[in-house]
Amino acid sequence: MGMPGATLSVVAPVEGKRVLLAEPRGYCAGVDRAVETVERALEKHGAPVYVRHEIVHNRYVVETLAKAGAVFVERTDEVPEGAIVVFSAHGVAPTVHVEAAERNLTTIDATCPLVTKVHNEAKRFARDDYDILLVGHEGHEEVVGTAGEAPDHVQVVDNPDAVDAVTVRDPNKVIWLSQTTLSVDETMETVRRLREKFPTLQDPPSDDICYATQNRQVAVKVMAPECELVIVVGSRNSSNSVRLVEVALGAGAGAAYLVDYAEDIDPSWLDGVTTVGVTSGASVPEVLVRGVLERLAEHGYGTVQPVTTANETLVFTLPKAIRAKRSTSN
Repeated sequence: MGMPGATLSVVAPVEGKRVLLAEPRGYCAGVDRAVETVERALEKHGAPVYVRHEIVHNRYVVETLAKAGAVFVERTDEVPEGAIVVFSAHGVAPTVHVEAAERNLTTIDATCPLVTKVHNEAKRFARDDYDILLVGHEGHEEVVGTAGEAPDHVQVVDNPDAVDAVTVRDPNKVIWLSQTTLSVDETMETVRRLREKFPTLQDPPSDDICYATQNRQVAVKVMAPECELVIVVGSRNSSNSVRLVEVALGAGAGAAYLVDYAEDIDPSWLDGVTTVGVTSGASVPEVLVRGVLERLAEHGYGTVQPVTTANETLVFTLPKAIRAKRSTSN
């Protein structure tokens, strides 16, 4: 996973236009696992394979899998009885598993293991009758799933200003957990405000914001002060991608924009710009970044300098159902 290792003087300056390319960027281990899960399910079972919600929040990935035979649905009752359904990387509430069983569905759970960890924390502290303050965005699939583990104990705290409305039964039995894809800085500001209100607030047993989210934010923080423009490749419903734009602006970038594809880049953004920073959210395949680099090269940004702040080596095994199917066919 690595630790931040770069300084603010990220790379030697060059004459003319350049791109600073953040490393790490793009796919994290949980996204890679989830996408491969759908691909393997299609290989083993054939189309259609149903997927509850977008497997990950990226337009290109969802459209590519849909062309291969994945059918994306919002509700479990949209899946035909007895069919195969994959649960997305964001996780689902226990009620969804019950609904699936009632419809005799074959389920393949592609929930990111780091999200599962937060689910397990919610269950554990609910058993001990804690009030759980879940820092996250109301309505986001991951937050819905985590809160569903202990709906009588969880309150969602959407941002620092929401702290004023929080009430608890016993201020000595309160713990905070968080959505895995948040801005580290904003989350800690929310926690600071919560701790002012509840001085005995307990921390999670281990960090909830995922390593990949943190690593991508650190890389952007390091390169942003040298960039007149930062381009973040990612979709608007991707929480971690949206956060990267905010982090870039907060760290000193002159401007920052989120794009799904290279053709979304407005040439006017490049007026007077010498250094462009490029990164991508944790649900973004590298082919989209390559497209952005090619587009920038067409405008004279042919020099690409990597900004490396961490080395990621974590890999998650595929869900058991997929592993079992693969082994029987070999």
